[in-house]
Amino acid sequence: MTGLQFDNTFVRELDGLYERWSARTAPDPDLVVLNDALAQELGADPDDLRSPAGVDLLVGNAVPAGADPVAQAYAGHQFGGYSPRLGDGRALLLGEVITAADDRVDLHLKGSGRTPFARGGDGLAALAPMLREYLMCEAMHALGVPTTRGLAVVATGDSVTRETLLPGAVFVRVASSHLRVGTFQYAASLDDPSMLARLIDHSISRHAPSAATAERPALALLDAVIDVQADLIARWMSIGFIHGVMNTDNMTISGETIDYGPCAFMDVYDPATVFSSIDHGGRYAFGNQPQIGLWNLARLAETLLAFIDPDQDTAVELATGRLEEFPTRFRARWSELMATKLGLAAVPTDDAELADDLLAVLHESGADFTSAFRSLSAAADGDEQPLRSLVGDVDGIDSWLERWQAARAAGSSTAVEMNAVNPIYVPRNHLVDEALNAATTGDLAPFTTLLDVLQQPFTEQSGRHRFAEPAPADFASSFRTFCGT
Repeated sequence: MTGLQFDNTFVRELDGLYERWSARTAPDPDLVVLNDALAQELGADPDDLRSPAGVDLLVGNAVPAGADPVAQAYAGHQFGGYSPRLGDGRALLLGEVITAADDRVDLHLKGSGRTPFARGGDGLAALAPMLREYLMCEAMHALGVPTTRGLAVVATGDSVTRETLLPGAVFVRVASSHLRVGTFQYAASLDDPSMLARLIDHSISRHAPSAATAERPALALLDAVIDVQADLIARWMSIGFIHGVMNTDNMTISGETIDYGPCAFMDVYDPATVFSSIDHGGRYAFGNQPQIGLWNLARLAETLLAFIDPDQDTAVELATGRLEEFPTRFRARWSELMATKLGLAAVPTDDAELADDLLAVLHESGADFTSAFRSLSAAADGDEQPLRSLVGDVDGIDSWLERWQAARAAGSSTAVEMNAVNPIYVPRNHLVDEALNAATTGDLAPFTTLLDVLQQPFTEQSGRHRFAEPAPADFASSFRTFCGT
């Protein structure tokens, strides 16, 4: 009916890493938001998905032809502490959709009821956190960041008990896969050594096909994951994004951002920024993200050692060599992104710290991260006032501007080109909060407007100046994010 073409290689090839399961029946499903463009990419007719039968499919009340729903198993280090059995406690992988472009992506339900991995949870999700994940997925996609995507949010007609009773919902997520570092940790913990071998082969086939012909395929897979994660975290930090919960079960093999729980965008630049209500020690602060990424990759490497080389010392030496390249790869990608944001042809070899020094100025002045980079396009056209009004009279801005202009003389982008990489709109925390609070009461207008603004983050939109402004000081000083479970 919908046009979705399913396959199930994860189920066929990785028995032992899932439990077949069915979604809890939603008593009164109601489609809240549907991503028409993404539906069409998947080969589906949006009108079909809006029909009662289509909504039943999206909420999990009906299993589409060819799908084979499972709850996936994985382990994970959560805030540094190892949990040997986590898994999809409130989610189901419906199956893999073969898209209109002949790509393979997972179709996944979140908030669809308790599974064998629920660990005492109710398996449900409230409307606001599911709308938040949808919004963040689509905002990040528009910003050019690799990410899971939001296909739909469907209200279930249930009430979910949290601090209060809240309307329930299911989030329909699309991803290149849901393979995580934690998937490898779980497979490595099993008594069956063939399980990890099958997972490695499956992951290579799906995400790093060139590794199959490498001398050491498992090492080549590790190398590929290091690359995509260095790129991903560099992209996060180039736009002021804080994931907030970089547990190993939240790091994908594909290099896509997944599980937008206590995430947020910085207003005032500060590398120590933490928004998550559960990150009491600042483990996942903005500036810690590269180090945590490397820590997580080390946990992946540990699971692969026996497949890298039968001699453990050799395997450790080879894996360590790859891991030691992560800081260099991250820094190179971050420097490339920052050079583009600064409107430079390249970071000058004699002044590689130009971006770092601007961040130091922003930190000292308490300037807004997104607005400061956006103001550089005006400075490139000779008007330094917007940037100066943001940073004030902080020491170092005069010398920095002189160095920046000198670097631009060696090759630079136009203001228009700079505006194409420095967003004017990001999901500002106060606006997201405002939209979700309204949606919980049944008013979707603020959410719809914000989502519309964020679809064109680099283009100034008439009458929407408030969406480019940082949060009021009283909001920013007390704002916290929550995981939504």
